[in-house]
Amino acid sequence: MQQPVPTPVEGSSEPPPEPETDPAPGPTAESARTPMPETAPAPASDAPSDAQAQKPVPSRLPSRRRGPGRPKAALLRPQLLLTWLPLVVAAALWSWSLPRIDFHGMGDFGLLDRFPIAFYAALLVLTAGFLVSLRRAGTAPWWPLTYCVTLLVALKAPPALLYDSVRYAWASKHDAVIARLLAEGTVHPTVELSGGMSAYDQWPGFFSLNAALVRAFGVEGAAVYTNWAPVAFGLLTMPVLVLIYRTFSDDWRLVWTAVWIFQLANWVGQDYLSPQGFAYLLFLTVFAVVVRHFVRPGSAGRLRDRSSLDPAAASAPPPTGLRQRAIGVALLAPLLAAVNASHQLTPVMLGMTLMALCLTRRYRNLGLLVVTGVIMLVWDLTMGRVLFLDTLGTLRDTAGDLLSNSRAGFAGEPTGPGPELVGNANILMVAVLGVLAAVAVLLRRALTRSALPLLLAAAAPVPLFAVNDYGGEMLFRVYLFGLPGTAFFAAAALVPAVAGTGRARRLARGTGAVALPVALVALLAGFLPSYYGKEAMQYAPPAETALVGRAYDRAPDGALILATTGSFAGAYYRYDHYERWFFTEQEVPENLKMLRDPAGYLDAGIPDGRPAYVILTRTQERATAGEGYLPPGGFARMSAALKASPLFRVVEENEHGLVLEHIPDPTETAATTTATATADR
Repeated sequence: MQQPVPTPVEGSSEPPPEPETDPAPGPTAESARTPMPETAPAPASDAPSDAQAQKPVPSRLPSRRRGPGRPKAALLRPQLLLTWLPLVVAAALWSWSLPRIDFHGMGDFGLLDRFPIAFYAALLVLTAGFLVSLRRAGTAPWWPLTYCVTLLVALKAPPALLYDSVRYAWASKHDAVIARLLAEGTVHPTVELSGGMSAYDQWPGFFSLNAALVRAFGVEGAAVYTNWAPVAFGLLTMPVLVLIYRTFSDDWRLVWTAVWIFQLANWVGQDYLSPQGFAYLLFLTVFAVVVRHFVRPGSAGRLRDRSSLDPAAASAPPPTGLRQRAIGVALLAPLLAAVNASHQLTPVMLGMTLMALCLTRRYRNLGLLVVTGVIMLVWDLTMGRVLFLDTLGTLRDTAGDLLSNSRAGFAGEPTGPGPELVGNANILMVAVLGVLAAVAVLLRRALTRSALPLLLAAAAPVPLFAVNDYGGEMLFRVYLFGLPGTAFFAAAALVPAVAGTGRARRLARGTGAVALPVALVALLAGFLPSYYGKEAMQYAPPAETALVGRAYDRAPDGALILATTGSFAGAYYRYDHYERWFFTEQEVPENLKMLRDPAGYLDAGIPDGRPAYVILTRTQERATAGEGYLPPGGFARMSAALKASPLFRVVEENEHGLVLEHIPDPTETAATTTATATADR
């Protein structure tokens, strides 16, 4: 009778056993390779008679189910014990450390010196457990999955569990947009609002979705769940990444290592409650569908021949005909529309990525590229027409200026030990990922050929450096959209191919056994300062937010609100009722000029007859230093000069901030009034 053939473990080079056939008389090769369990021979004097031989003989082999203690014993086997025990230890350490994080006392280093030692120990234990779980990734992929989910929660959940206010000023800004949409029930794409806020009415998809969620769940506002957005986006992104990576690799070790690296390398901070975080998830979803279901017939060639593939590579997905791809485009159209309705830059990144895929015969889907471009243009020329035309008008000044477009922000160098550490960590993270990915591309050329779409997708956003600076953020966005492919090839450099024999295989395994843990610990060490090193800028106590709210409520409609930067909680409170001037968000030489006479500089920029208030908070002080807007001590000198000037009156001051009202110069006001009266006569 034919026996089922056991399948080899994915990620293993061991050949499957030969199928067993009915045994022939005499010994066989199979029986020689697989010895039977030995039993002690019976003494000759005790040889059973024929009648005794017919009686059933109890088996001496232990039963697999011998009572409730068997599962417990299995859990204590060394390999399984080392798989689940780190999860328990890490969870205990993390839970113990969480209430001991003194986030109220953050200084130059954000949360880095507020985390207890147990918090860092928990992350190291998680990393060690993940490395152990990779040994069983082919047969038990749920263990690496569990570790990846646990890492996500351990890294991103502390602010959601601890903070008593919305983390990150831009998340507070988006909460204000959702609140206005709930109050008015519509958008005004042609109404001009200060501070670039009109763009949120021109790309309202994400905010409309959140307004619907707020009403559906009956909560007070989006602030209730805002701090959980990084965890939610991370959980939703993870299965999409697995689909993408499994398209190009059959090695579960490589897949989960790439997912782990992606999480550690995703320090840009665009996973908060934002249109970018939502549109990025849709971008990855569209990309996953394309690489799995848009393969052209006859284009795979040798990519389905295992002998020409890297041992970790997956065969090319089955081809789809023209009709199937046309249906796929129709199914993707709502996702493409959602991307365009939610964010300005992501549709451009998606178009660049699809264009890069068209460079391969495998994914040359011109119809999908055309539909994507048409949807983008239709939206830009209708709902987004105002900002789209303004952006086109600026291209004459920015196009081709690679140095300016690729710099981070538009201010000077960050000041203070914490921000400087963050900048250095960012650079090192990019360098480490780039070097690892380059090593894989050069040394694993067979994998590079089969995973070429991922390589092209990683490089696709780079040409946008020649277009504009996207408000000083183009560098971060190019990094973010190239990260999925970069993380895959970085993992390929660290997870050795399982095929091969002899010395080369032993060398690859030995190198990977050292390089992989070292690289993961190094990436973890880079992620923490990159993500939490400026946390003092991201957290504002409720008392500071209340101070800002009182300042806005005190100002009449149409008043001009001045602040050093918009990076503070409540900066966009009732944003459609006020004008705003964030007067240090400019080039550093202009800020140095402002510091020579802060009161005179601001007074000259306030229109005659316009009520004006200045709001200065502790969060702004940290932001101006962390972003390099002002030199060390500049914020304090500016605040003191404004308080001492007769042009401004202190309205409210406490440990969280300062509110001043502009008092026009009486002589200038009188001169203006006289000139106006003369002109009327």
